[in-house]
Amino acid sequence: MDPLHLAVLDDEPDITRLLASYLAGHGFRVTQLHAGRDLMALMATDPPALVLLDLGLPGEDGLTIARQLRERWHCGLVIVTGRGDAVDKVVGLEVGADDYVTKPFDLRELVARIKAVLRRIEPAAPPPASAPTRWRFAGWTLDEAARELRAPDGQPATLTSGEFDLLCVLVRHAGRVLSRDFLLEHTRGRAAGPFDRTIDVQVGRLRRKIERDADHPELIKSVRSAGYVLVPAVEPA
Repeated sequence: MDPLHLAVLDDEPDITRLLASYLAGHGFRVTQLHAGRDLMALMATDPPALVLLDLGLPGEDGLTIARQLRERWHCGLVIVTGRGDAVDKVVGLEVGADDYVTKPFDLRELVARIKAVLRRIEPAAPPPASAPTRWRFAGWTLDEAARELRAPDGQPATLTSGEFDLLCVLVRHAGRVLSRDFLLEHTRGRAAGPFDRTIDVQVGRLRRKIERDADHPELIKSVRSAGYVLVPAVEPA
């Protein structure tokens, strides 16, 4: 099996060399990049399974690059940056990053996060024939096998991979209050860290996309100090 291809985009060659060497030691093929245009060219010719993206690129907006990746390609995206402010992290997750790591970082932890994202985005094994893969709730139709969500009017909804995975977990456990740790473990394969708002950000984005029907103003309910619950009844489609 060919090694998985990763791309590292950072304006500091020392960092890209360090990451390339360390990740190669863990069985990855790594392309080092130092400009957004080089990443876009790579995506068109040899797309990586996951991109490690620095936001602080001279003369470039790292968040714009992140948005372009999400709009045009399906790949893992881990932001690795010196911007540790909570607002920057929220914005990074808002544009669709799968994870957000601040510098300085522990190399072993970074590899663990990369592997967790790759596990989450890889195609799932086909479920048993008896297991339902299509669900209906509040007029919406969720097709897990096709990774598609359709609105009550039949139009497809645009969700990021993280939002879709989160909705699948909520649908499978409809009516149950799910903790943030449970949701993070079942969507990203890791436990929540101190002040980790990843799930809160994704729930907020998901709400804005599916709670637009006036007949169902609150599909995902917050339960204080407990987590989130999908409120409407769910049935196999």
